[in-house]
Amino acid sequence: MEGGAGVSPVVTLLTDFGAADGYAAEVKGALLRRVPGATLVDVTHEVPPGDVAAAAYLVGRTWRAFAEGTVHLVVVDPGVGTERRALAAEAGGQFFVAPDNGVLTRVLEAGAARLVGLAVEPGASPTFHGRDVFAPAAARLAAGEPLAALGAPVADPVLLPPYRLERRGDVVIGEVVHVDRFGTLVTSVPGSTVQAGASVHLAGHDVPLGRTFADVPSGGLVAFVGSGGTVEVAVRDGRAEEMLVVERGAEVRVTVRGGSPA
Repeated sequence: MEGGAGVSPVVTLLTDFGAADGYAAEVKGALLRRVPGATLVDVTHEVPPGDVAAAAYLVGRTWRAFAEGTVHLVVVDPGVGTERRALAAEAGGQFFVAPDNGVLTRVLEAGAARLVGLAVEPGASPTFHGRDVFAPAAARLAAGEPLAALGAPVADPVLLPPYRLERRGDVVIGEVVHVDRFGTLVTSVPGSTVQAGASVHLAGHDVPLGRTFADVPSGGLVAFVGSGGTVEVAVRDGRAEEMLVVERGAEVRVTVRGGSPA
């Protein structure tokens, strides 16, 4: 996994630590102390505190942008210090270190993976496993240690429920799976569903289908296939979650051949 002589190992960080305190910096220090040449990439530290589902969506989307051998450190851990397990995993040629609380669900759904459990060493802070358990494990993987050296195999990781996606005749039913910082509603409905003539229905609104934000006037609703490959609903120069008064989990229906929403 070293990727050849002279190649810096890459470790990404995704946490709910925010920027007001020094927690993210302490995790980075723990990594760099062990792997001084690592390249650290901040995915985000602004996950809402304890929001495992949001973190699962974000890591499930972003990891594919990285090369084989990348190590992804995910610390959104409302159960820190409890009996919940700590995990390291390998999937798609990349590595993941995270609590066993469902945060890796969308990665593990994507295909075969190997998982091991991490030991909590004496002296680790019961409230800061990100620094004292997960960062050291990520550093070991970044330094080239094999996954099997980090712990015993785990066959039953905690998983979140799958995203809703079903077909009823001409209607595909999904859900809002993420609200981004622009207020755009990201859904579970694949973009391949919205061929010409499809209609999108959300929160009592029939949303016009476009290609991008500029296809509607300022303040107008628009649905489109987003950069993640699924249907999204936005308001040009506004926030769709405020206009529609919806949040994650809201039902969305796409009528694919001109029928009315079921």
